[in-house]
This record gives sequence, structure tokens and C-alpha cells, in this order.
Amino acid sequence: MTQQKLSVVLPIYNEGASIGSLLDKLLDLARLHHWEVIAVNDGSVDDTVSKIKTRVDNQFLRLIEHPYNRGYGAALKTGIRAATAPLVATMDSDGQHDPQDLLKLLPLAETHNLVVGQRTGLLHSQLWRMPGKWLLNWLANYLTNQRIPDLNSGMRLFQTDIIKKYLHLCPNGFSFSTTSTLVFFNRGYAVTYVPITIQQRHRDSKSMVSLNTGFDTLMLIIRLATLFQPLRIFIPSSILFVVMGIVWGLPYILLARGVSVGALLLILTGLLLFFFGLLTDQVAQLRLEKYE
Repeated sequence: MTQQKLSVVLPIYNEGASIGSLLDKLLDLARLHHWEVIAVNDGSVDDTVSKIKTRVDNQFLRLIEHPYNRGYGAALKTGIRAATAPLVATMDSDGQHDPQDLLKLLPLAETHNLVVGQRTGLLHSQLWRMPGKWLLNWLANYLTNQRIPDLNSGMRLFQTDIIKKYLHLCPNGFSFSTTSTLVFFNRGYAVTYVPITIQQRHRDSKSMVSLNTGFDTLMLIIRLATLFQPLRIFIPSSILFVVMGIVWGLPYILLARGVSVGALLLILTGLLLFFFGLLTDQVAQLRLEKYE
């Protein structure tokens, strides 16, 4: 059986405590399967770079450095743009992902455009973050009209030529994984999930996720929905306003007191949202034609 060639992108920021052991495991696989590993140092200020450079003479490892911290998504985009293999994988560098799990994803890459490592277990993040994650996942399911088992898993395998077409839509922050998931579902690409095991993040690894990150992700999902499926936002909003207007104005009509101004405003707002949604949908289709 012919071995597949793969580029593995590691976004790295201040992961000196875990990056050495992770690279050793990953480079063993790279040597065995003829992969390339692209380590993108995103402006680390600890000993991360020195640990990478002790291994950079390995023919399967490439180091790319950002002069300052640009963000998780920016590091991934840099690595993906530099990928030379027909398949490109991303995984986190904080010790949560086992490189061996990439071997579970690879067989499905022949029939799917995106293969995502689905984190098993009810809780795979800090407890305080789970309500927000569940809300975002529900919203993403509604806007894409798909069931998404894991919206933002960091371990995923793309067909390189496809993900490169949509890098301009991906943010520089932590929402890269969410964005790529929504893009592939919305554009009708074949997406599948493979269960993987998540390890405890290394105790010295610092998560940069905050409440602002959750808000930014929510706004990003809405923006992408407006780009890909605007009618799924505007039509329900339009119907809501029209129904509110009818409910408001009906008692006035039944009592023969004329038509309520408030009811007329609500109905008019609903109609305007409907026609604005149609216009937005046409503009969205014109924009997407540039990239497909």
C-alpha cells in the first residue's frame, strides 16, 4: 500500500514545556511515513525556539518564525501556505493531542475533504467554558443545517488545495478551527469525524481563551452565516417581526379601533428584513464565485 504524503502544521506559542517531547514523537512518525512537519513559532518568549532548533537539522522538520505574536489562526495560516503535500494536518502543541491519532485520520482522506479528530468525553475543556461551547455548537448546527459533533477540535486533516482557497476567511485568532468547519460544511465538501483521545494539557501551558474569545467566535459564526446562508438569519427574523406585528395589531382590528402604528412598524420591519435578506443572498453568491 502506497504511503500518503502529509504536511503537519504545529502552531506554537510559549510551549517550551511540551514541545520537545511532542516533536520527538511527531518526527518519529514523519521519518517512518515521509511527512513534513512545519513548526510555526508565533513569537514565543520562553525557551520554545531553542528546543525546536535543537531538532531543526532533521530533514523532516521546518521552522517558520513570526517576529511577534500574531495569533493561533495566523500561525496555522502561515504553516498551511508553506505546506507542500497534497494533505495538510493541524494539531495543537500543548500536549493535548497524540500524534499517533493522525494515523486514524489519514485513511479517510481519500474519500473526504476534511477529517476532524472528534474529542471524546462529555467535558473536553474547562467547565466554565462548556456552556458557551454548547451554545456556539447549537448555533452552528442551525446555521449550517448540519449536525456538527465537534465544532473546534484542533486536530484536523484538510486537502491542501481546498483549505488554501478559504484562508482569507479564517481569522488570526482562536476561531480558525470553527471557521474552517463552517466553511467546509456550507460549501458542501465531504466532512467526517474520527474519535480521538485528548490528554491533559501540560501544566505549564497557558490557555489564551477568554470570554472575549467566545464573543468573537459568536460574531464570526454570524458573519459566516451572512456570507454563506444569509436567508437562515433574515427569514426567521422577518417572520418574527411580522408575527409580532399581527399579534400586536389584531386586538385593535377586532375592536374596530383602526390599525396600530406599532403593528405597522413591526410588519414593515419584517418585510424590509425579508427583502434585505434576498439582496444579501445575491451579494454573497457573487462574492463566493470569486473563489470557486
